[in-house]
Amino acid sequence: MRSNEDLETIARRTLDACLVQIPTGDGLHARSPITGQEFFGLATASVTDVDEVVARAHAAFTLWRSVPAPQRGALVKALGRLLEDHKEDLADLVTVEVGKIRSEALGEIQEMIDVCDFAVGLSRQLDGRTMPSERLGHRLMETWHPRGVVTVISAFNFPAAVWSWNTAIALVCGDSVIWKPSELTPLTSLACSALLDRAIAQTGAPAHVHQVVIADRSSAAALIDDPRVALVSATGSERMGAEIAPRVAARFGSTLLELGGNNAAIVAPSADLDLAVRGIVFAAAGTAGQRCTTMRRVIVHESLADELIGGIETAYRGLAVGDPFEAGTLVGPLINPAAYARMEESIARALADGGTLIVGGERIDAGSDGVYVRPALMRMPRQTAVVREETFAPLLYVMTYSTMGEAIAMHNDVPQGLSSSIFTLNQREAEEFMSASGSDCGIVNVNIGTSGAEIGGAFGGEKSTGGGRESGSDSWRAYMRRATNTINYSTSLPLAQGVNFG
Repeated sequence: MRSNEDLETIARRTLDACLVQIPTGDGLHARSPITGQEFFGLATASVTDVDEVVARAHAAFTLWRSVPAPQRGALVKALGRLLEDHKEDLADLVTVEVGKIRSEALGEIQEMIDVCDFAVGLSRQLDGRTMPSERLGHRLMETWHPRGVVTVISAFNFPAAVWSWNTAIALVCGDSVIWKPSELTPLTSLACSALLDRAIAQTGAPAHVHQVVIADRSSAAALIDDPRVALVSATGSERMGAEIAPRVAARFGSTLLELGGNNAAIVAPSADLDLAVRGIVFAAAGTAGQRCTTMRRVIVHESLADELIGGIETAYRGLAVGDPFEAGTLVGPLINPAAYARMEESIARALADGGTLIVGGERIDAGSDGVYVRPALMRMPRQTAVVREETFAPLLYVMTYSTMGEAIAMHNDVPQGLSSSIFTLNQREAEEFMSASGSDCGIVNVNIGTSGAEIGGAFGGEKSTGGGRESGSDSWRAYMRRATNTINYSTSLPLAQGVNFG
């Protein structure tokens, strides 16, 4: 297991490579879940500092919105190339601060590079539409314009990728961006922001078109309440979203929310069980169960339950848990002791509800103060209250069904609606699951797990997940405002609906 000194050395090397000027102070301390220990102190922004940041962002927006979109794309292109140059460095930092295994950390940075490429292409495709007018000599059309200052609030589990989903798109749309990262991952945000600062300098974009704010909840509140902030894009818990949404709505601002997920897979009688086991294990245990798309429930046909559970149990017992920098490790640490306490509480409640703990749930001694846990697999007699809640840890519940209608009803009977999947070789079952009467989630997969979405599709969910969409498809529209235009190129002035005001 690496020492805290080793991890601090890795972090400092990456920060130096990215030309980060560390704001030293005692506001908060960088920390690694690998050792459970802190590094060095960082200064945090005051309420006054945040007000000044918003003012600078608004001033930058008034300049940036008039820059042609393809030129705005040049900034994001420059950022993408810098991310390519520093992919290894940033992946190291993600592993240090989050505890992700190497391949997942590298995958997160690649996701940033991919979304930059997507956004560059998008900068030439921010198109509206033309509609036929009922009036002779008139044309109806829609145009899209930059929305304004966008605040991005990101969570610890994807400390860089979620920021890029929002920022790359918002920048090509003509918005300025203020990033409030998780207090658990300040170093990653400082490194990413420094690279974007370099891209801004290279391309001549306004200096404050992007700013990062390291702040606690009280100081960051101004980013939610300030009327100069047009859009608040927040990723985090359902509780956080329930606090943010009404405050922004009270001032008639807009929100884009990516909140909790209680994701499930249905395993049908025709399923390829080997494929299902592999898909379930990665989705449930990857990132130590700390993804919003982590699989938390399996709903398996009663005829396959024992065989499927046996396959998952075997896989779980073979998972290598430990130092995420070590080759062969598949499960790193939980972010902090509080995460394990919630996992223990959920297991106890599930046992009280008649559940059976098949494997896992115990803490592993990894020779440090980090919290290392073997992913837990539980069989439940029914979908109880604790199963309907999201426990942000590697805890997987398995339940059985007899009919597809029963399975879909159980699947949808949770407050969250982010990601879902079905394992089946029966096309009729697959189509039913993807239909309007099937999964009620924003992401609906067939024969793959619930996690690992590509950037080309819109990412987000329904119900208490918040309804937001980020990254691909037409998600760019959230960062722009729509205008309906009527052009009269005739010499007369007819009114709509045949109104005569003569």
